[in-house]
Amino acid sequence: MNKVKRFIKNISPLNNRTDMPAILYIIKVILIFFFVKLGTELIGEGVVMGVLFASGKNPLQGEMFDPDTMLLIMYYGYSIMIGLMILYWKIFQKKTPGQLGFTKKAGTYFVGAAAGAVLVAISAGAVMLTGALTCNGIFSNINSGYILLMLFGFVFQGAMEEVLCRGIVLQLLKDKVPAPAAVGISTILFIIPHLSSMSEAGTGILIFAVIDLILISLIFSLVTLRMGSIWAACGLHSIWNFILFNILGLNLSGNDTMTAAVFDMRSVGSNIMNGGVYGIEASAVTAVVLSVALVAFYALLRNPKKAEASPAL
Repeated sequence: MNKVKRFIKNISPLNNRTDMPAILYIIKVILIFFFVKLGTELIGEGVVMGVLFASGKNPLQGEMFDPDTMLLIMYYGYSIMIGLMILYWKIFQKKTPGQLGFTKKAGTYFVGAAAGAVLVAISAGAVMLTGALTCNGIFSNINSGYILLMLFGFVFQGAMEEVLCRGIVLQLLKDKVPAPAAVGISTILFIIPHLSSMSEAGTGILIFAVIDLILISLIFSLVTLRMGSIWAACGLHSIWNFILFNILGLNLSGNDTMTAAVFDMRSVGSNIMNGGVYGIEASAVTAVVLSVALVAFYALLRNPKKAEASPAL
């Protein structure tokens, strides 16, 4: 009985115990991931329900705001999840935001954002060259105010995923297990929530969706570990998503919701070149772009001090 109690205490996500075998600690961190993710999502959903009820809506009867407003509420709701994750980090893991990855290198956020903009532009441009993606010009009535609001929404959305995967999971594992294992576990946990949006994808598209997720996760992890913070990864993640969705008007990780965008871009058919309904994040072309980017980042960031001093990352 004492062994069972000790085992439960060891793997409980409600303490910061680390004195256990590596495999047991890995199980503990995986439990922490799901505890924090599901717990913050549940509280976030509760807050959104409260906002709807306070606004005179009854979500239990399907009463909602218009889709665009609901999308904004969802994306800004990620800020609540981030706050709860940091609170969990401080109370139960007894660590500082700096140990989570929010160091004094906040300026690298914009370097990561610039890198994200370049990567998504190259990826979309390369897919267009194959003929699997077309651009029908710029929309005549651009809702610039809404797009700006979505930009800040994506700041929260990208940061939430990074705080969870490259913050909590990677930071807890990196000093306890070899770096490849820490990055691998973080990558698997990053992929799992995306699987539900791949249900309508064909086999080929599904394979490349997973490959692209692995590659981008490796880039996020490499940048986080070599730069000693998650700021750059947050910037890269958020701007990639924002440009893809609200500038280019393309599907984002299977989300085909029509919303305000600048360019009117469309997939030509559904194939592994454009990623079908999942979007170019499941494209074989994007896989090539991200592979080259991963090698380039690795070569540049081999010397962390040199990388921090480089204005071109």
